[in-house]
Amino acid sequence: MTVRVLLADDHAMFRSGVRAVLDTQPDLECVAEVGDGDAAVAEVARLRPDVALLDVRMPRLDGIAATEAIMTAGAGTRVLVLTTYDLDDYVYAALRAGASGFLLKGTPPEELVAAIRVAARGDALIDPAVTRRLISRFTECVRPSAPPPGLERLTSREREVLLHIAEARSNAEIASALRVGEETVKTHVSRVLSKLGLRDRVHAVAYAHRHGLVGRP
Repeated sequence: MTVRVLLADDHAMFRSGVRAVLDTQPDLECVAEVGDGDAAVAEVARLRPDVALLDVRMPRLDGIAATEAIMTAGAGTRVLVLTTYDLDDYVYAALRAGASGFLLKGTPPEELVAAIRVAARGDALIDPAVTRRLISRFTECVRPSAPPPGLERLTSREREVLLHIAEARSNAEIASALRVGEETVKTHVSRVLSKLGLRDRVHAVAYAHRHGLVGRP
């Protein structure tokens, strides 16, 4: 199956570089390039790509507002936000808007390609470097009190899986740590998201850190 990708960034040279990477992959197709958020929203509505790569800072409509508009429209497109180290506030805002993942602009081509495939499968991810910075921001302001709603529905193994997700670990890494198969991990992840009413792994990361679960005994 070919994954159809829309690329939105106001730097033409950057778009060309990303498109060149996508063109080397037989299962990825760049269906459109645009230079601002308004055009991104319009083209997503018209073309309904599987994945949209959105820069955070764009003219007319930034990546956060564009993400929210795309999610509200319900086209089924997954959004990956491209960011840099100094944009933590934008990253968190985009997460709340419904982004399925965050990548640094310096991400190696092979990791970018892998991330697009992950998003197209309906999964989500956050670049580990971004995750560390988000964790730092969460832990600065979190004041844990009573267990958050929904946590009591999780089994002990599902809580373990949630904590691994919160550290941005992949299914393979979780499977290795728990000494189980990846299919078992996928089942646990699905149950965690369902029981907590979370859309994807990105929001599981936010949930765990927002409620101060990471680091608890």
